[in-house]
Amino acid sequence: MADFFWFSHEQWARIEPLLPQDTRGMPRVDDRRVLSGIVHAKSGGRWADCPEHIYGLKKTLYNRFRRWAERGVWERIFADLAGIDGVPSRLFIDSSCIKVHRTAGGAKGGLLAHGIGITKGGRNTKLHAICDEKGRPHVLLLTLGNTHDAKVAILAIKAVPPSDHLVADKGYDNNALRSWLTERGTTPVIPSESNRKVPIEHDRQIYRPRNVVERMFCRFKDWRRVATRFDRNIKTLMATIAIAAFVTWWL
Repeated sequence: MADFFWFSHEQWARIEPLLPQDTRGMPRVDDRRVLSGIVHAKSGGRWADCPEHIYGLKKTLYNRFRRWAERGVWERIFADLAGIDGVPSRLFIDSSCIKVHRTAGGAKGGLLAHGIGITKGGRNTKLHAICDEKGRPHVLLLTLGNTHDAKVAILAIKAVPPSDHLVADKGYDNNALRSWLTERGTTPVIPSESNRKVPIEHDRQIYRPRNVVERMFCRFKDWRRVATRFDRNIKTLMATIAIAAFVTWWL
């Protein structure tokens, strides 16, 4: 079992109470076994690569993953676990592009409906995230790959209660965001763009560990299905990212 994922007793004790309890008809197949198989597959393998003698039928794994993705179950599990420790006093925000594999196109509704934008580097989806000082993600948001970070910053920040400080790079330097954060009771720790006529000072000591958010993205992209987008539907991509987040940081 060393080469296969399996939820430990401690991990399962945390996640089991968060699973849906509204099952109708036949009882679900062993949750721990099926969810372990889903994590094993979503970390990089194909559904067909999941050993049936360990995880059960690949069709069962895929159906559970897809149906719960449509219902937003994976995202709710992530949100519940991420909210356990309350609101950190210091949050960090940034984004990272996810390269879209050629097989990820063609979903019903077209590229725009599923968060695939055309950039200089080709087709990309952008993952926006807010994390704490330990690099644990608290907010995850997907947009088109050519979306400017500052345009969706407020939407992402609204998903968490106000923190004492918000740390971001120069890409988030705009007056509207700074004013909104100040009114919210949060001190923006954002360096000024080089073209700003009157630079705004920021706390360099608080800004120093900003690369914690970069390290978070690096750990995300240890998951092959996050580093490269293979999912056509944006809901299943978000489910993949949510699974990576709660398994890596919150269990």
